[in-house]
Amino acid sequence: MYQIDFDKPVSVHFIGIGGISMSGLAEVLLGRGFRVSGSDSKESPLTKHLEENGARIMIGQRAENISEDLDCVVYTAAIHPDNPEFKAAQDAGIPMLTRAELLGEMMQNYALPIAVAGTHGKTTTTSMCAHILMRGGLDPTVSVGGILPSIGGNIRVGGSGNFITEACEYTNSFLSFFPKIELILNVDADHLDFFKDLDDIASSFHRFAMLLPKDGTLIINRDTAKYDVVTEGVECEIITYSLEGNADYTADQIRFDDRGCGTFICLFRGEKVGEFTLKVPGIHNVSNALAAIALGRKVGLSASLIAEGIESFTGTERRFEYKGNFNGASVIDDYAHHPTEITATLTAAKNYPHKKMIVAFQPHTYSRTKALLGEFAEALSAADEVVLADIYAAREKNTFGISSDDLRAEIEKLGTKALYLPTFEEIEKYMKSHVAEGDLLITMGAGNIVEVGEHLI
Repeated sequence: MYQIDFDKPVSVHFIGIGGISMSGLAEVLLGRGFRVSGSDSKESPLTKHLEENGARIMIGQRAENISEDLDCVVYTAAIHPDNPEFKAAQDAGIPMLTRAELLGEMMQNYALPIAVAGTHGKTTTTSMCAHILMRGGLDPTVSVGGILPSIGGNIRVGGSGNFITEACEYTNSFLSFFPKIELILNVDADHLDFFKDLDDIASSFHRFAMLLPKDGTLIINRDTAKYDVVTEGVECEIITYSLEGNADYTADQIRFDDRGCGTFICLFRGEKVGEFTLKVPGIHNVSNALAAIALGRKVGLSASLIAEGIESFTGTERRFEYKGNFNGASVIDDYAHHPTEITATLTAAKNYPHKKMIVAFQPHTYSRTKALLGEFAEALSAADEVVLADIYAAREKNTFGISSDDLRAEIEKLGTKALYLPTFEEIEKYMKSHVAEGDLLITMGAGNIVEVGEHLI
């Protein structure tokens, strides 16, 4: 496999450079003196930013974008062998790496690579940890799967040997990594278009944990499903945390303000570490904070610095993000697209001031909607009213015989008002006549449902 060496910058081309992760990796290489080019289907703020930083960007993917002077071509899982650039690079014999393989190669150029994994919460926890490391003066390089306002985007190129990134389990991507510290936040049934079942997912996380060297550290949620499977045979240090107790790090005296943000006492094996206050809502973020505290202490930071880092973190884009006001109602946007995430978001929203909670939800992928239909209905029924858009297909075709109307029927069986309005235009028209002062409107999903709230505002 081709090896990226920061001491020997070369010419690298990205097929699909505008993606949130690909653009971040491209920016890291630019910061290290590499010559970077890339193509994407359309121009975006991310591609413009890369261009401003010296990358050569091409809109549209064509064979002629692959020049003979390239040393390596990087592509995502969404790129297939019939892609003209993929085929041209293959025919030219240019070394090729997947996005995950490149990220793994890059990790080997850092003294302390940290990978944050879990079915849910990766972006928030990676961002929270980044705030702690930055506040502690550790000058990390950060790669996050969302826009983090404090670093002005999805990437921060630091000047130290500390590197922190999200580690996604989909298609076993994280098995290409070389971490010294891992955080595993949870293991849940998801991506069932790739994994067979929860046991298959747990097996993947176990293989991920086994990547750690003997002098490495695994920080893991003790409440995780299949905890024993994931940790079996792991020879490095294991640090646990839990909201339920019976772990190294636990939370005591948890209380929430009128925006649903928690303050709590963190205990390490029963002894007080300190008091921590969050600026992001929900009990799930108390759990994420425990993982971040464990990491901060592992790298030698004081409780006071960790507390400052946590309190300075006000969230990332599309994670319970306040968008503005419409008809006197607060509009929140959230990326939740799995029942567990929806439950966490709506539980947090219960503490947010409102008269009525209306959720505009865009299901993400047919396979996930089909496999978890009952769980989706139960999670969404926590709202006062649910409006469903068409399913966001992403990488799939509808061979599953499923639609948002099936989800609507299941939600109504549970006694919650639900409507299926296929287009965003129909949803916006409905909201204009049904959202009133004091209400809370949440646009939710991993697709482009955020546009509904933005248009209304």
